[in-house]
Amino acid sequence: DSFDILGDGVKQLLVGRDDGMIEIYNFESADDPVLRHDYALSESIASIQGGCVGKDGYDEILAATYSGWLTGLTTEPVHREGGSGEELKLSQEMQSKISSLRNELEQLQIKVLQEREKYQQSSQSSTAVSSVPAFSVNDKFTLNKDDASYSLILEVQTAIDNVLVQSDVPLDLLDVDKNSAVVSFSSCDSE
Repeated sequence: DSFDILGDGVKQLLVGRDDGMIEIYNFESADDPVLRHDYALSESIASIQGGCVGKDGYDEILAATYSGWLTGLTTEPVHREGGSGEELKLSQEMQSKISSLRNELEQLQIKVLQEREKYQQSSQSSTAVSSVPAFSVNDKFTLNKDDASYSLILEVQTAIDNVLVQSDVPLDLLDVDKNSAVVSFSSCDSE
């Protein structure tokens, strides 16, 4: 997207990447755009948009991720400083927001406990049916021309415990900065 998030009268380029990076580029001259800010999310970004969403007068960037989460980055200051010995007082609006969020959190916790109990009861009954849940997988296998390697990117809406890669030819696995995997090799029977 293009949006004036910095408030300088010139639109910046907002970029959401597959690796979860949000980047803000500024066009300060006729040359290449300059990276002004970046922020890392834990999953790929499906869509990005700039605008005024939460509070009038404060611009924001909204990003939708692969699993459907909406993340917002705002220009509204989140910290307020008080003088020495001065107590920080929350406005009535802020107190009501906090109270509302606490109530919503308590209701969600109760709902999770109820669903967990229902699952426990249904799984222990004699008529319980076991099934493997179906997950949509976001996968990419792309060639990196710089070092003649392939990048395999797997993204699922749940934790990935193991990934098995089997090949008939020898493979060299390269470590990258964003990789948190622990690699182990095992030989395979030729039969």
